[in-house]
Amino acid sequence: MDRKARALALVAALLLTFLRGPASSVVSGQDPDPLGTGTFSILGYDPSTGELGAAVQSRVFSVGNGVLWGEADTGIVATQAIVDVSYGPKALALLRAGMTPDAIVKALIDSDPDPGYRGQPWPKAGRQFAVMDAKGRYAAYTGPEATKWAGHRSGKFCTAQGNILAGEAVVANMVKNFEETEGPLSLRLVAALEGGQAGGGDTRGQQSAALLIVKKDCGVWLHNDTVLRLQVDDNPEPIKELRRVVEKAVENSTRARRAAPGCEGVNGGPR
Repeated sequence: MDRKARALALVAALLLTFLRGPASSVVSGQDPDPLGTGTFSILGYDPSTGELGAAVQSRVFSVGNGVLWGEADTGIVATQAIVDVSYGPKALALLRAGMTPDAIVKALIDSDPDPGYRGQPWPKAGRQFAVMDAKGRYAAYTGPEATKWAGHRSGKFCTAQGNILAGEAVVANMVKNFEETEGPLSLRLVAALEGGQAGGGDTRGQQSAALLIVKKDCGVWLHNDTVLRLQVDDNPEPIKELRRVVEKAVENSTRARRAAPGCEGVNGGPR
């Protein structure tokens, strides 16, 4: 093992030791879902603009609060199923340390102490998560105990994953829609969710959806890396509502007279 590899391994070990919080860190007052979080999500990268983004839908209230994690020039993460939300910030920290998505997936699973949740089983074998770096390289994991149907599908600059789904068509449709849709990353992510829903979606139905896109200094106002952070927390047709607000955001972007340096084309804005 060369000096750089040893240094990365040491950084990873120290970060995971530091970031591993107590099991009681889950927000109080939220009852666990005995089936985990039935969810389908997608991570995506736009090489023409450098935007990183993710979108998610689920039959739970406010799914965006515990699934999507992103940092400009670092990466984007989705954490779901029998979820440990700490995987999100941990994965971003390991990306900053220079680890690859494949190595991060292994490191997080191997270091998970499988503590349970409030005295009940919450097995790490049911976790599902995906990690994408700042260049669109990614890895995904679906544990063998994630509630069926559960799995993930790889695509060009995208990965789709889900659990408690109608079947594999959900994630297959998501990748297909993402790859075939033209336009801003935000609209491609929404199209992916629409494809997943058309494939049967979450078998329990719909309730909430969310979308996150990051790019360094390309958000509104000064020193804002968040291009979009949108949540539809409680709606019988959350993907439809998410599309409405995303289209509004794209419309606003197209009205800009010129792009800030480095932000050409971001969310459909001027190039």
